[in-house]
Amino acid sequence: MEQEKQQLLEMVRKYHREATAGAGFVPGVTEIWPSGAVLDEDDRAALVEAALDMRIAAGPSARKFESQFARRLQRRKAHLTNSGSSANLLALSALTSPALEDRRLRPGDEVITVAAGFPTTVNPILQNRLVPVFVDVELGTYNTTVDRVAAAIGPRTRAVMIAHALGNPFPAAQIAELAAEHELFFVEDNCDAVGSLYDGRLTGTFGDLSTVSFYPAHHLTMGEGGCVLTSSLALARIVESMRDWGRDCWCEPGESDKCLKRFTYQMGSLPKGYDHKYIFSHVGYNLKATDLQAALGLTQLTKLEQFGDARRRNWRRLRNGLDGIPGLILPEPTAGSDPSWFGFVITVDPQARFTRGELVAFLEERRIGTRLLFAGNLTRHPAYLDQPHRVVGELTNSDIITHQTFWVGVYPALTEEMLDYVIASIQQFVGARG
Repeated sequence: MEQEKQQLLEMVRKYHREATAGAGFVPGVTEIWPSGAVLDEDDRAALVEAALDMRIAAGPSARKFESQFARRLQRRKAHLTNSGSSANLLALSALTSPALEDRRLRPGDEVITVAAGFPTTVNPILQNRLVPVFVDVELGTYNTTVDRVAAAIGPRTRAVMIAHALGNPFPAAQIAELAAEHELFFVEDNCDAVGSLYDGRLTGTFGDLSTVSFYPAHHLTMGEGGCVLTSSLALARIVESMRDWGRDCWCEPGESDKCLKRFTYQMGSLPKGYDHKYIFSHVGYNLKATDLQAALGLTQLTKLEQFGDARRRNWRRLRNGLDGIPGLILPEPTAGSDPSWFGFVITVDPQARFTRGELVAFLEERRIGTRLLFAGNLTRHPAYLDQPHRVVGELTNSDIITHQTFWVGVYPALTEEMLDYVIASIQQFVGARG
């Protein structure tokens, strides 16, 4: 059977080569996406092989990926989830665990975050009946500052949870120090920044917990998927329990009595000897990924460095090509950082002779895909108007982002020809407006 399988996989590779043979870039006709998955024949073959082996639930590929990814991101433990949003939910929910005793987060406690970001960095705060404390960000880096976070700390503040903006690191080392000084938990939303460096250190290694997304737009993809990482074995155990229905047992599905104590536990008010596989120590979820996803993740992981190099190279080409164009505020890396960029963010100066809407419409007509900087100022959205929250300082820049900011792509599938077309299109638009 092995020979037949290898023959079939070779046919899959041949199919991929033929199916993806492109006709080349045609300006104004070929879509230039702002983001997307970059998939090769190894990825397609890995998915088919996992399907042939009928690995339809979490299994050996998931465990292998968790081990390799934790090592690559320099964390002791990694737990796969079904999405980056679920990873955020698990990371913050873990901090409410009774296992943390007096350190646990309780309803009404505050978590500092930024107003200009993606909703699922903030939603877990509300979903755990905690209170988000919103601070503003800087234009150019689109990250907050240590001073803003420090000013937001109040008597009920217990944690900080912030995302690195479009791959550009916030000052994670200093915020980690601030959090430690005030005995706050620190969660890094690293979903847009896998491979980015701050002070020569990988983002995602500064927080008590960090999260990653494997949605197709991100640095690596599993189609859907995410991950929670930590170097705390106590937090890792809580994350695993909450991800896996809230159960106390750590045996993999299909394993039995790995601890040799399956029928000797006494927990809660259950009778002694109740089957440990069905003892629940957390109010949890089922947020696991599958081996199909993990098989794709393993082949994607081998390309992480080259993907990061391409993102940096594409960002520099856009930055150099657009430098000096009037009316545009161009992005800047955070001091001391080396971002693995998620996108190239542009703010139209409020004093410019054109609007964001006009520029975006021009680019979209030319088949150049654009995206806004996610939600802009989250406090202005209908979902959050009546939710408990606190704002520290003015959200001036978050409001500017809401009205003036968008981004275009830098992901690895974009060619120099495509990027030069983006540059020429923006130059043409601005030049026609004096």
